[in-house]
Amino acid sequence: MAWAPVLLMLLTYCSGGGIPSESVTPGVTVTLSCSLSTGAITSSNYPSWFQQKLGSAPQLLISYTNTRPSWIPALFSGFISGNNAALTITSVQAKDEADYYCAVYTGSSGSVNHSDPARWGTETKTSLVFPP
Repeated sequence: MAWAPVLLMLLTYCSGGGIPSESVTPGVTVTLSCSLSTGAITSSNYPSWFQQKLGSAPQLLISYTNTRPSWIPALFSGFISGNNAALTITSVQAKDEADYYCAVYTGSSGSVNHSDPARWGTETKTSLVFPP
């Protein structure tokens, strides 16, 4: 059976970077990264991850670095990697095609920086896409 490649696109709004992309194959493990434009992300930033499938509301996948709601499978896990928060999807499948967003608490003002500026604020949006 031939596997269609998964196109992984990382869009970083704050850091001013381009749009890097990486092709992955279904069944592999994919790690998505979330960074702040200034400073490191630590567990004290309480990083969270959301998944938004086309036409649906965002769904919480991970909170407090690596806490999953009971209905989220263990295939999704979060961790801190260097100065970034990361989300791992083990054995990625076509059903995982979605936009992925991170959200982090960033300061004493009670502010939370989120992902897509149109919906979530100003940090990182990541998309897993299966091309036709």
